Amino acid sequence: MQYMNKAYLLIGGNMGNRVEQLQLAVDHIRQRVGQVEQVSALYETAAWGKTDQPSFLNQALLVHTQLEPLPLLKELLSIELEMGRERLEKNGPRTIDIDIIFYNDAIISEPGLLVPHPAMAQRRFVLAPLAEIAPDLQHPQLKQTMRKLLEACTDPLPVARFN
Repeated sequence: MQYMNKAYLLIGGNMGNRVEQLQLAVDHIRQRVGQVEQVSALYETAAWGKTDQPSFLNQALLVHTQLEPLPLLKELLSIELEMGRERLEKNGPRTIDIDIIFYNDAIISEPGLLVPHPAMAQRRFVLAPLAEIAPDLQHPQLKQTMRKLLEACTDPLPVARFN
């Protein structure tokens, strides 16, 4: 068996049938990226940055993949495009958004790819689902666990489990 890379992804969206969109994204990731090892509950949160739009559903995934970081990003962007993602305005509404939050314990700074995701520690909607599936995962730069980062997070936007 070939060595598998561990990628933590955050998927989210606020257009159309949000639950179906996230499930479809997980299916695409399973088919094209690798084995989906863990999936958090769905979390609902108010839109961040641009507030005059519907609430988002977000979900964290742990994926085992043979893809290196840039091919992984390319595949995820391709899934977004196929699912109708249009990048019309910053922080605007979207059918699907797939972000690489962590890739192994790598620190990556490439054009278009910053890992760990630079703003994740300030965003409750990223930390809540991550802390659910990987509470003891340590941020490679901040040297704190997801549980601790969530406890310390000052983001005022409420994040609630979605049923």
